[in-house]
Amino acid sequence: MNKALQVLVKSGEMLPLMEAFYTIQGEGFHKGTAAYFVRIGGCDVGCHWCDVKESWNANLHPPTETSKIVKNAKTYSDTIVVTGGEPLTWNMTPLTTQLKAAGLQVHIETSGAYKLTGIWDWICLSPKKIKQPTQEIYKKANELKVIIYNNDDFRFAEEQASKVNKNCILYLQPEWSKRDKVIPDIVDYVMKNPKWKISLQTHKYLNIP
Repeated sequence: MNKALQVLVKSGEMLPLMEAFYTIQGEGFHKGTAAYFVRIGGCDVGCHWCDVKESWNANLHPPTETSKIVKNAKTYSDTIVVTGGEPLTWNMTPLTTQLKAAGLQVHIETSGAYKLTGIWDWICLSPKKIKQPTQEIYKKANELKVIIYNNDDFRFAEEQASKVNKNCILYLQPEWSKRDKVIPDIVDYVMKNPKWKISLQTHKYLNIP
């Protein structure tokens, strides 16, 4: 990447776009909602069970002008979900400013490991043990979504729940490859701890992106 492109990417005027697609939000509070997803490349959190590892290396994904991303997004849906990778690796302010100017609802799915930039209508915080969230995002998260892969993840979930704001909705979500094993444990846990709700990756059951 030449220096001119590097400057534009660093400023957020261009972003390493992996893919963008119109589908149904499958997870969390907004499940079942038609939404346009913008997947930004680049992530160094490195979850071993990540189902989009091809997003990790930002250099594999072409720097794309934020104005072009916005132009495409507004032709599909009123709800835009920015995901990754880890979108907060980059400055999200230019992208979200333009999306909001177009009158769109703008959501983010993030581990929270980096400084919160951008203007958001909904923040889904999905923290990871490897690289935990900044203090700032705990105060602003609308939903906390903890992935359950093994029993220790329940401990981690409670630790994270103790840090978020009182209005944050709490979700436990089975890791897809372990779903048959962990779903009974999650059901039992939520019944004993009803402050939590269950999130499922319904888009995978529906066989859509």
